[in-house]
Amino acid sequence: MIGYKKQRGLKRYYKNLTIKIDLDEIDKLDFDSPQPWFESQHLHFDWKGHGNNSFKGRKPHLDKLFRHFDILIKKTKNLKTNFQLYVILLDYHSSSDALFMHAPNPDNDQFPFKISDLQLTTTLTNNPLNEYIDHLAGYEKRYGQAGEAFCLIFKENVGQPFGKG
Repeated sequence: MIGYKKQRGLKRYYKNLTIKIDLDEIDKLDFDSPQPWFESQHLHFDWKGHGNNSFKGRKPHLDKLFRHFDILIKKTKNLKTNFQLYVILLDYHSSSDALFMHAPNPDNDQFPFKISDLQLTTTLTNNPLNEYIDHLAGYEKRYGQAGEAFCLIFKENVGQPFGKG
């Protein structure tokens, strides 16, 4: 087959998604600092867009993203500053899915981060993604449209709230 290049190492890549913790590699997430601040620090888990073409490729990245969300909740328990912890998922761009950590900081006065015109009913047209989000227990979900449909996901009583929509 001319023009088709087989992706090598995908089995190992997907296995590493289930076991590797990426937070230790990000030096800007310093929870031990006496005055920590985070300027919309975020993590993408599908840089290469493996999940852009199928939900089967996207789901392991989402699973890893939400595992890291839970790890960050534990790390923020002792923070003595206000913060926001949230996820933004785009309808069809897995490579843009991200986990965000934001706090008041000297570089940016946009705290708390706000998105207008959010709603409680889905704007997503990606049915497998909608089903995945619907099955997330304990998370608040808000939906919007900004060039592409998106979902903002956070947990009540974790950092600053986003409001009821």
